[in-house]
Amino acid sequence: MSETQEFRVERDSLGEMRIPAGAYWGVNTARALEHFSISRRQISVYPDFIVAYAQVKQAAARANLEIGVLDQERSWLIDRACQDIIDGKLHEEFVVGVIQGGAGTSTNMNVNEVIANRALELAGREFGDYEFLSPNDHVNRSQSTNDTYPSAVKVALVHATERLIDEFTLLQNAFRVKGSEFKHILKIGRTQLQDAVPMTLGQEFSGFSTTIGEDIQRLRDVLPLLLELNLGATAIGTGITAEASYASAVMRQLRKITGYNDLQTAHDLIEATSDTGVFMSLSSVIKRTAMKLSKICNDLRLLSSGPQAGLGEINLPARQAGSSIMPGKVNPVIPEAVNQVAFVIAGADVTVSMASEAGQLQLNAFEPVMLHTLMQNSAWLRRAARTLRVNCIDGITANEELLASRVSSSVGVVTALTPYIGYSEASKLAKEALTTKSTIADLVVERGLLSREEVTSILSPERLSGIQAVTSAIPIITQAQATALEDSLDRADLRDFS
Repeated sequence: MSETQEFRVERDSLGEMRIPAGAYWGVNTARALEHFSISRRQISVYPDFIVAYAQVKQAAARANLEIGVLDQERSWLIDRACQDIIDGKLHEEFVVGVIQGGAGTSTNMNVNEVIANRALELAGREFGDYEFLSPNDHVNRSQSTNDTYPSAVKVALVHATERLIDEFTLLQNAFRVKGSEFKHILKIGRTQLQDAVPMTLGQEFSGFSTTIGEDIQRLRDVLPLLLELNLGATAIGTGITAEASYASAVMRQLRKITGYNDLQTAHDLIEATSDTGVFMSLSSVIKRTAMKLSKICNDLRLLSSGPQAGLGEINLPARQAGSSIMPGKVNPVIPEAVNQVAFVIAGADVTVSMASEAGQLQLNAFEPVMLHTLMQNSAWLRRAARTLRVNCIDGITANEELLASRVSSSVGVVTALTPYIGYSEASKLAKEALTTKSTIADLVVERGLLSREEVTSILSPERLSGIQAVTSAIPIITQAQATALEDSLDRADLRDFS
């Protein structure tokens, strides 16, 4: 095509449209651009999804060659075009909006057209020469939007969830390291915001680490559900237009391409084509993870409140000036940002639930909003975990003197004495200690209820906090492993605009 030619003309069943001469996309994408300029966010903001779709198309081209329904030249050209996309090229050509009607058909056609025109370019032919290599007849051979789109969504979500797990592993490790650093610092625990019994600050942070670890496991539990695909189902699950041998061939090829050896074809393709339960499952786990992380952030904000009139037990790193009017004020901006991400995710979970419920008969038309919601939730939560770790957790310090003075004057330690002096006597002593500002230890000795040596032993830090029964706060991963994970996540995040 001449470089001076500004447009090319493409045709579909609805008529002709002028396409920018250099665009790899075609007429179907152009119509989607007219109709779905809603979110002003193109599908290219989710590179994991673009790569996953190219992997599905590459697997299809190889499978079609294997079963003899696509010739070697066209299969190779499609394969090579797909590899370019997998390698990160041409992502800017995926221009349809993330919110679209048609159950993802516009996305599938955008993918087909980009692959077709890149393949034509590799063959030394003009863009739009679909007589030689067609988006529908060749790139989309043996396929439908209704099996390729959800399959690409699931593969993309596996990519995204694995990275989310990696980021949360780093966060879990950061809390565990702080737990070890603070293991010797006694403090007063609280229930219902009221003073309770002693513990260590290390136990509190190790508890945060354990919470994160539980959520990592829940994320891992949902991965096998995402690895069951309806690829080969074509339109509604009957496999119409595909050879009987295609489904097993394409799955075998996709395993090789993605490296996900546990990918499998759903046993009931009719059900699998209409069912979106796995997206609700993943959304629910992401919401659970976000809510529990938000609760930890609430605790961090409370523990660091003050610095003079609040709890003031820990110090969060100062990251920004906190006020345009109050000099020197510093706010817990990092936990606050994470809280807000959690609020968005909670609302988005409702979106996924409603979209899943709205499916009708043999297909759910609302998978585009599920893709958008789940990919955004995963990316935002991953980045929220990172900023919490790097800009907050790693720099937290403890106000040891304040914590020690509170423990020494706390009436909460009387709980440890109840097995020796009885609940009734302990209650009286607690009230007297609050009134007279005396320590529990002194009052017990003065009453002759226990000797000083006995009280000292019973109220030792080890017995008060149960340290001896707590597992060692060994880091989850080594420093070298943490560095490798960070480097991998940084490289992936450079191309992730979600």
